[in-house]
Amino acid sequence: MKKIVLLTSLFLFSATTWAKDASVTLEVPTMNCVTCPYTVQKALEKVDGVSKADVDFDNKLAVVSYDDAKASPETLTDATKNAGYPSTVKVEAANGK
Repeated sequence: MKKIVLLTSLFLFSATTWAKDASVTLEVPTMNCVTCPYTVQKALEKVDGVSKADVDFDNKLAVVSYDDAKASPETLTDATKNAGYPSTVKVEAANGK
């Protein structure tokens, strides 16, 4: 029994040390009213691992900070889609713009 507890503790500790903070920008083109960003932000904040979600109505973007051991860009786009606002990961140009 002690071995199981020790191995479980070691696994949990190892998993948390591999986790890192990540950030992604999502394009949310279907936001067309001033309340849409609120809905998108709340949907993203409900995703386990999300620490911050900033949604910009004018640029139709959401910048999300999250723990990559608990969330991924796919889970984030799924969250916005399930809230009625499909999104995609914004791809940065090679020159950084």
